[in-house]
Amino acid sequence: MCEGEFLRAWAQIDGARTRILNFKRTERDARELNENLRAAVTRPVVTVLNGRRYILRVRSLEMDAFDVTIEPVPPLDPSAPAKFTAKQGQYLAYMHSYTKIHRVAPAESDLQRYFRVSAPAIHEMIKTLERNGLIERTPGVARSIRVLVGPEQLPALL
Repeated sequence: MCEGEFLRAWAQIDGARTRILNFKRTERDARELNENLRAAVTRPVVTVLNGRRYILRVRSLEMDAFDVTIEPVPPLDPSAPAKFTAKQGQYLAYMHSYTKIHRVAPAESDLQRYFRVSAPAIHEMIKTLERNGLIERTPGVARSIRVLVGPEQLPALL
């Protein structure tokens, strides 16, 4: 919703009206959000809010107005095989092995050292794994990654 020079959005989350964004219309983030909302009109989006997975369904109302419905994502069926790419499988296998050995989940810096990639690349992979329901994290708690894929489904760590 546009309120003067600001782009603001509100949502019902767990029964409470919550402001989920507040950008100046001229900011890059506001433009990017508008583009993302327009793209989400044709396809629902899975996101993570407060450590829980949600489906966002977007309906266009007018020029810069959208109706966004936020619903919890049903948990993955533990009896069904998990779906992930080979690269995601390596990250999951490393997280599982690291946690088993050290009794604590790896930090993003541990993943960065092992995979020899940038910090932003690690962070994006973690967000993707979480959004896909393959891991879960506790917001605001360091080293809280928990792999949700059974060890029998994980590939050998290369």
